[in-house]
Amino acid sequence: MSPPQNQQQSQHVRMVGQQQQQQSVTSTLESKSISASKELTGLTHECGVFGAIACGDWPTQMDIAHVICLGLVALQHRGQESAGIATSEGNCSKNFNVHKGMGMISTLFNDDSMKKLRGNLGIGHTRYSTAGGSGVVNCQPFVVHTAHGALALAHNGELVNNESLRREVLARGVGLSTHSDSELIAQSLCCAPEDVSELDGPNWPARIRHFMMLAPLSYSLVIMLKDKIYAVRDTYGNRPLCIGKIVPINAGHGNRSDTPADGWVVSSESCGFLSIGARYVREVEPGEIVELSRSGYRTVDIVERPDFKRMAFCIFEYVYFARGDSIFEGQMVYTVRLQCGRQLWREAPVKADIVSSVPESGTAAAHGYARESGIEFAEVLCRNRYVGRTFIQPSTRLRQLGVAKKFGALSENVAGKRLVLIDDSIVRGNTIGPIIKLLRDAGAREVHIRIASPPLQYPCYMGINIPTREELIANKLNAEQLARHVGADSLAYLSVGGLVEAVQLKHRDAGDNKSKPTGHCTACLTGEYPGGLPDELSW
Repeated sequence: MSPPQNQQQSQHVRMVGQQQQQQSVTSTLESKSISASKELTGLTHECGVFGAIACGDWPTQMDIAHVICLGLVALQHRGQESAGIATSEGNCSKNFNVHKGMGMISTLFNDDSMKKLRGNLGIGHTRYSTAGGSGVVNCQPFVVHTAHGALALAHNGELVNNESLRREVLARGVGLSTHSDSELIAQSLCCAPEDVSELDGPNWPARIRHFMMLAPLSYSLVIMLKDKIYAVRDTYGNRPLCIGKIVPINAGHGNRSDTPADGWVVSSESCGFLSIGARYVREVEPGEIVELSRSGYRTVDIVERPDFKRMAFCIFEYVYFARGDSIFEGQMVYTVRLQCGRQLWREAPVKADIVSSVPESGTAAAHGYARESGIEFAEVLCRNRYVGRTFIQPSTRLRQLGVAKKFGALSENVAGKRLVLIDDSIVRGNTIGPIIKLLRDAGAREVHIRIASPPLQYPCYMGINIPTREELIANKLNAEQLARHVGADSLAYLSVGGLVEAVQLKHRDAGDNKSKPTGHCTACLTGEYPGGLPDELSW
């Protein structure tokens, strides 16, 4: 039976009220993000974290600082604004060796700075700011001096309850020198929980657990003390973190578990492991606190999320942020992007002569689209690798031709062809139009755009800098309207269901009893936030 009319009206009023409340909160949060940043950028990740510790006797023969530096170079795509490294020699709890600043890793760390970073363990960070803004004062790792010695922390993510946690820390009489939520985490760990006895010294796992109970989202952390490193991931698993084993140079190939370890590393992504002689071991599980010491690594605690909440790993790590050779949830990112392209053909086929991509972001999906459709893949755009972000456009005409500084068209591959061009995402929609014009000027007969992800419609409050709803082109134009706007013959996105299908394919094929539970955050696509919308957010 259908409910009575007055009950239906009551339900409708509640639903409208909830929608209006969500829109109001979203608008307030977006306005805060605007006021905190004078220049809104495109899709940018907040940062990457890395840690390394040597096994065996100390002082180690391994150059820990160089290992961390190379690990950060592999994570440079996660943040190009600032970077830093902190190391410990493992015998003094009072001071760490620290070097950090604004700029790229290659310019920050020279021979002189590396000589000052002697140590047997250390952590590093590369950053793009969202919360806390841009400036030297917000560079990480953060180092604070506690009653039990120095503590260094590097953080990837953004606390959704930043404001309430800040009030709590300030109420305890703790002073904060920045607006960064990463410093807020470090200061939160300095105070012992009231219900924890520390007669025999600080109980760092208990302190970390206490913080995790206060802050559900969003973070992956590396925390360094005198002689150990803690690797921590929030209970939703929103941000990535994994463990690797540094093996001896003569250890051979493969990933045998009985191979002795020269050291251990922890990183936002596994993409740099092979370049430093490390082998991927596993992910840090959601809610897990892992302790790394000279003797190895071990789980010291697991903080469970509520039973009614699912894991919420950021699905855009697969789409956009991660490097293709990184491993998440037991599968390589490149393979998932290939599958996204296959799924995109099933959902949005088109008659064409060649399939190509906007390099390099859409290349894996383009290969998947080509393989599934049987249409030949061919490169049509050549990227200029020497164009900086600060390129000065001297006139309106040259600004309108701005894409020409980034790309050239391979006219022999394009002329007279019906072309499918694949890209990973559309944010503001202000770059795809000039690319289409470039291809048409090179002789393309038809240009069909296919996007290997769903339309971006909502901002992110968990460590990704996504523009406001008003700036996201998908909130202004549907696919057909956008195609006309940018001059394409057609345009289609991958569906949310299709993206989830591609990401979870390997786990489903493995069988429910063999694969780990998975769950993904699709908030920027659906507006369904894993922890709900925060009431207040300090940007």
